Amino acid sequence: MFYYIIDLLGTIAFTISGVMVAMNKRLDPFGIFIIGFVTALGGGTIRDVLLGIKPVTWLINSTYMYVVMGTVLFAVIFRDKLKYFNKSLFLFDTIGIGLYTVVGLEKGVAAGLHPIMCIALGTVSACFGGVLRDILCNEIPVIFRRKEIYATVCILGGVTYFILKFFSIESNIAFAIPIIVVIVVRLLAVKYGLKLPSVYKDEVDDV
Repeated sequence: MFYYIIDLLGTIAFTISGVMVAMNKRLDPFGIFIIGFVTALGGGTIRDVLLGIKPVTWLINSTYMYVVMGTVLFAVIFRDKLKYFNKSLFLFDTIGIGLYTVVGLEKGVAAGLHPIMCIALGTVSACFGGVLRDILCNEIPVIFRRKEIYATVCILGGVTYFILKFFSIESNIAFAIPIIVVIVVRLLAVKYGLKLPSVYKDEVDDV
């Protein structure tokens, strides 16, 4: 149940993130829904396809669709309130990747995958909804921008998860701590301007 709640919370966070990007691009209502939907469920869909799950999770559990629809409506109605909070898009995106990293990790563990593959799956789950969102909105995906530590924090969260598993930490705590690690490290990275080293001598920071 705790795992399922995390999954739904991640869906809500990513839907709001997608809706806010779509509204910034001034898309029509259908476009707003599509971007919210793709952001929330795109990474999970790719994850399920990689795992060979047929049909994918949201097709057999209509709760996800209802959650996306309700969240899109909520975000549109209260868009002024959401915009009031500075960096709200960044915050919801960060919460989303923290939650979905653990969801992907757990799916990989349930499938009996090697820990490295589980971490890769968690990173795909967390990042690729945002990649699809940014591509559809004609933006360079956040995951590919050096000034943003994005996939790296998902990997760090995955490593934390397996360290906790190794020491047989209680399952709910093993879920919660990696989520906190992902969120806190990304917030600190942005606050203090931490980024991956550049391979270019003529680096331009506004990429």
